[in-house]
Amino acid sequence: MTDAQQPDPPSGQPDGRRDQQPSSKWCFVCGVENPCGLCIRFFNDGHHRVLARVTLGDQYQSYPGVAHGGILATILDETMGRAILAEGTEGEARPIVKERFMFTAKMEMRYLQPVPLHQEFTVRGRVEKDRGRMVMVSGEVVLPDGSVAVKASATLVDIPPDQIEQMVQADVGWQVYP
Repeated sequence: MTDAQQPDPPSGQPDGRRDQQPSSKWCFVCGVENPCGLCIRFFNDGHHRVLARVTLGDQYQSYPGVAHGGILATILDETMGRAILAEGTEGEARPIVKERFMFTAKMEMRYLQPVPLHQEFTVRGRVEKDRGRMVMVSGEVVLPDGSVAVKASATLVDIPPDQIEQMVQADVGWQVYP
């Protein structure tokens, strides 16, 4: 297990494979075969909501003992983008994953406090407003004491269909991995 993986499904997720979102082979954040990547697994957390539990090791350091802000921005970018994948009816216990891929057009970060290394934190993402081709999302890094260390918001836009077609044809390995 790498320093960025979660050992178990997040609490409230009794069946990790059913609630777990797919990953790819080579994505820096979720890729299961990327030796330099974070290997984070994401879980549906309700309608248009996603979460992951993450522990970062020394290779993701900024100042001694503190996670690098750019790595946290990367994790939040992926997390917010995955919120749109958790489709379903509001209040539905187990939303399905819909393959709707979007680019981040704009992202804003607010760093409120340092995120320590070697300590598990939760990252959450949610859809705030879905306007079809454009989606407003938000996310946060929550420390074990419940305090929010980082807040983010972003605007996502649809990936053109021809680019999605190319992505699907490539061997991206988009599936739920054990």
